[in-house]
Amino acid sequence: MQDKIQSIFKIPELRRRILITLGLLVVFRVGCYVPVPGIDGSALAEALQKMQGTLLGLYDMFAGGAFSRATVFALGIMPYISSSIIMQLLTAVIPYFEKLQKEGEEGRKKITQYTRYGTVLLAILQAYGISAYLERMPVAASRAIVPNPGLGFRMMAVITLTAGTIFLMWLGEKITEKGIGNGISLIIFTGIIARYPNDILRTIDALRTGQLNFFTLAVLMLLMVFIVAGVIVMTQGMRKIPVQYAKRVVGRKIYGGHSTHIPLRVNTAGVIPIIFAQAILMFPTSIATWFGRPEIQDVVSVYMSPGSALYNFLYAVIIVFFAYFYTAIVFNPQDLADNMQKYGGFIPGIRPGKRTAEYIDRVLTRITLPGALFLAFIAILPSIFIYKFNAPFVFGGTGLLIVVGVALDTLQQIESHLLMRHYEGFLKRGKLRGRR
Repeated sequence: MQDKIQSIFKIPELRRRILITLGLLVVFRVGCYVPVPGIDGSALAEALQKMQGTLLGLYDMFAGGAFSRATVFALGIMPYISSSIIMQLLTAVIPYFEKLQKEGEEGRKKITQYTRYGTVLLAILQAYGISAYLERMPVAASRAIVPNPGLGFRMMAVITLTAGTIFLMWLGEKITEKGIGNGISLIIFTGIIARYPNDILRTIDALRTGQLNFFTLAVLMLLMVFIVAGVIVMTQGMRKIPVQYAKRVVGRKIYGGHSTHIPLRVNTAGVIPIIFAQAILMFPTSIATWFGRPEIQDVVSVYMSPGSALYNFLYAVIIVFFAYFYTAIVFNPQDLADNMQKYGGFIPGIRPGKRTAEYIDRVLTRITLPGALFLAFIAILPSIFIYKFNAPFVFGGTGLLIVVGVALDTLQQIESHLLMRHYEGFLKRGKLRGRR
């Protein structure tokens, strides 16, 4: 492993990309500590401690703790993610966007431009909504999160938070262009793992105070290893459908006549079903908190608090539903079958056209079920660790899937650079043929 790490820094281009990526991520983390003027950060952090399990708590996780510290990156990259998801949905239901997607590079550039416009619009709306809500959310009778509320504070907060989101969007694109890995994903990844040192410190304190014993911690660590291994398997798992292309004679050249496969992922939807399910289930808690009625909060906390049986059941059902729903939105078997037929491709034993589309849809429906059930299990894991094992840290859920997925994607890109330079990769062992 030491030789492989040294090989990374022997390649000038790869070394430069990694250093640029690390440098830009450091800029992101520094920005997570630059406060927004006009907000009492300690009062906001105190209020969020009482609002775990609400939409604001979810937002703070994706922002890497920047929201609870009231910094310029408080909105994080979530407006960009929301805009991207909206554009994907519009592509499936509006013919204009569907046509753009099929136009190749130029169409994708226009979709990216619309996504950026949507990001700015969503950031402005969310910044104004959050600033207005913070003005009405006192922590104690003599202390408010916004000491000087008013139109001036709202305008300043909107400009600052929107500019922070736009800067993060630019930062992510620069990481993708000049660094290594997907920039937006790495920003989210960095924000999530930034919480790990605090989790380690809380675990050490729990051991010292006797709230957690060494045997339970050892069992938890062993479970975590197996669960991470399972996440890697499910993330990489796919069903390969064989495809044969017939030979075609065009002029004096012969095209086709080769075999390939269609990779259908077990988890096509990724972490989107969990995000949708969390947002839906957090609405009752968030609304009850906004009303400020103690009797309503008590009822909601009994039946819809994270860890309750009803919450976990609804959580799992909604995740399975959105896993199928989002897969149906982003993957169209009919378009795939038409493209195969257009270029002379067919699945052995299956007629081209409608039969091929039905076959692909049937296979996709079958393999999506275990992926959806596994997503539901991963989503419920934090409740199991916290409420059953009394763990002082959160493990599982969206954070685990994002961390593992982004780490695998980044390692694969690093490995591709190593293999191109005739070095041995991280994920494969043995001698490479033709190695110099």
